[in-house]
Amino acid sequence: MLKLEKLTMVYKTGDKALNAVDLEIPGGQVIALIGPSGAGKSTLIRCINRLVNPTSGTVTLDGVELTKLGSAGLRRERRRMGMIFQEYALVERLTVMENVLSGRLGYVGFWRSFLRKFPQADVDEAYRLLDRVGLLHMADKRADELSGGQRQRVGICRALIQDPAVLLVDEPTASLDPKTSREIMRLIIEMCRERGLAAIINIHDVSLAKMFVQRVVALNLGTVIFDGGPNDLTPDVLTQIYGEEDWEATIETVDDDAEVDA
Repeated sequence: MLKLEKLTMVYKTGDKALNAVDLEIPGGQVIALIGPSGAGKSTLIRCINRLVNPTSGTVTLDGVELTKLGSAGLRRERRRMGMIFQEYALVERLTVMENVLSGRLGYVGFWRSFLRKFPQADVDEAYRLLDRVGLLHMADKRADELSGGQRQRVGICRALIQDPAVLLVDEPTASLDPKTSREIMRLIIEMCRERGLAAIINIHDVSLAKMFVQRVVALNLGTVIFDGGPNDLTPDVLTQIYGEEDWEATIETVDDDAEVDA
């Protein structure tokens, strides 16, 4: 269970990025986090893993209050929070296998990680994950030889090899074409389902959110203004979240799409 209580983030300028956000995500549930640019979506994810420290409020993961941890405790708990980034965050000169195994750096000692000597069980799991995402044949290729969709698959493997309790996903499809975007979303959902993982997916594409998740949370100006099922994202609700637009066209596109597999 991931639980946010009164989570607030105020920048030094006085701008409030998050305004007393309350949110509970049980194990195994995947939610889409939507909202306009500047709504606080990325800030919320970064407050959970404390890449930024919230001004007030609490974040609790399976009974551990992350917001009270010191540096050692935070390093330990971050191993349980897999992160998938919009820009992949791979080390370009390293191979696919080495990038995946970097997800185990929090579990091995400094010298073993420096010398890239990982336990055989970690190597076996990396191969299994690469096979699962269809990249086993590319294990020895450098990351800079991959397409965007392939890089994102490597990022998924790197996050999952941590054996996390929760997956934090920040705009996983922003740089991808529509077909690859659907493939990546489908893969994330399937692998969360297989592992019983809770996940927050920060995503701009409302139609993708409606296709693939069963719960959608919307932020606007740092405040939760919607929390419900994708079918409840009516034109009126979307106008409240984003402003005036022809939302009927978006809804019809989703309803008519034959590739949907939620």
